[in-house]
Amino acid sequence: MHHGKMHHRLTALAAGMGLVVAGVAGAASAAGQSPTAGPNPATGTSPATGTSAGHSPGDRAAGGSAVATVAATSADLAAGQVRALTRDLGLDPAEIDDRLALDAVTGAVERALGAQLGASYAGTWVDAERGTPVVAVTDPAVVETVESAGASAVVVEHGLDELDAVTAELSEAAAPAAVQAWYVDVTTNEVVVEALDAQSAAAFVAESGVDTSAVRTEVVDAPYELAADVRGGDRYITRDPGASSGSACSIGFAVHGGFVTAGHCGGAGKEVLTASWARMGTVQAASFPGHDYAWVRLDAGHNTLGKVNDYAGGTVDVAGSTEAPVGASVCRSGATTGWRCGVIEQKNITVNYGNGDIPGLVRGTACAEGGDSGGSVLSGNQAQGVTSGRINDCSNGGRFIYQPVNPILSAYGLTLVTSSGGSTGALVGLAGKCIDVPGSDFSDGKRLQLWTCNGTNAQRWTFEGDGTVRAGGRCMDVAWASTADGTAVQLANCSGNPAQQFVLSGAGDLVSVLANKCVDVPNGNSANGTALQIWTCNGTAAQKWHRA
Repeated sequence: MHHGKMHHRLTALAAGMGLVVAGVAGAASAAGQSPTAGPNPATGTSPATGTSAGHSPGDRAAGGSAVATVAATSADLAAGQVRALTRDLGLDPAEIDDRLALDAVTGAVERALGAQLGASYAGTWVDAERGTPVVAVTDPAVVETVESAGASAVVVEHGLDELDAVTAELSEAAAPAAVQAWYVDVTTNEVVVEALDAQSAAAFVAESGVDTSAVRTEVVDAPYELAADVRGGDRYITRDPGASSGSACSIGFAVHGGFVTAGHCGGAGKEVLTASWARMGTVQAASFPGHDYAWVRLDAGHNTLGKVNDYAGGTVDVAGSTEAPVGASVCRSGATTGWRCGVIEQKNITVNYGNGDIPGLVRGTACAEGGDSGGSVLSGNQAQGVTSGRINDCSNGGRFIYQPVNPILSAYGLTLVTSSGGSTGALVGLAGKCIDVPGSDFSDGKRLQLWTCNGTNAQRWTFEGDGTVRAGGRCMDVAWASTADGTAVQLANCSGNPAQQFVLSGAGDLVSVLANKCVDVPNGNSANGTALQIWTCNGTAAQKWHRA
């Protein structure tokens, strides 16, 4: 297999953070709008109201958000989650902030370029050592496009669509019991087949008839196993109605009307009990094998919260479900082992637990044990999935497998419950003043300003799971979808346009994903009423913001 030269030139690094943001030129100008339209630099007046009619880049994964949401910081995380990241990844609090920002922005790069580059796209991952997203491509001509989006590029032989087709062919063959999993490894540009012995792997590949030049086989020293035990007294129990025993698993994420969890924990119609064996509800629907997901409908009187137990006396807020890329940090919560953190190793794995293939799973380096199944998996404050299985245990360098959450929500038409705690409030910047909607006038096209913080709704901003920042039912917006320095930042009708998507980094940069520029106070003028704009990120106090 041929690998091209790794290109090291990085762009769009926000000051003090090493933050890389996807600014894709192809999405920058919208249909029927001037790409240079912006405020008059002499008068500071806003351009015409409204936003462009463009659309955000598509998402390769169904059910995923189109852009990265606000990047969580260590201050946003519960103490137990911070301790787990420190213990399992060796990160101090400052390094946690850097890592969470890098993870969030790499996800934005993945979603944007995965849609833009077409057949030449071969995958994205986090390079934690260099602090940059890496994008693999098959066409050297698009390297400049990758680098202009703030990522490093590597030229490879096979496109992601080609490798996905190989895994699909493998899935049509009958896997022997010794074959444990197969998946695309984007970091090596190969399809990997894992088995307990080399002969079984080779036989499986030969039977499938796939192009062996794109396939690597590996012998693993432990099988993939489901992570559920049959015992009482754990996070929640599923049982046949009236039975004296059941299966212990962990709650995944709250949805309106119930919660999602792993499908192998119990099929539709199973009774669901608390750890103390009090009735909670019923498994409404489940899929296993083929998938590993289920949702539980709760009885009346149960309150669903957008939070996860951190097993240290606190909870972790769930802000959305933006999918994280390969190499991103990830933590899981389970009733047996509590908080465990690692990184995402591989995505879209097909796993053979011995009772039917399950495609579309993800493997991470955190460990899991019996009873952790169904439990929450997060990257920062973004829901990723529910624990499905494990390879070895926490005493033997174990890893875990999870079922992504967005396909569960999509399959059953569910809505994730998110927490308002920490996600709605003021955005405070220069001279301790706030981003403000003038006169609490939430009309379309109202230009935003700097103003003394006063606690009114005109200064209460909510970071939504779709990457937008909202006040008064409308979205923060880069006027006319322009990427030019000096373009007005305004309030506009929410449209799904990438001009309305922002990332707040751990370094305090509020970055437009479309323009790859920072929300800025012109000339550092801290007077009340100063109109806000976007400007090339420069690390000055005029571009620093924090939530309060």
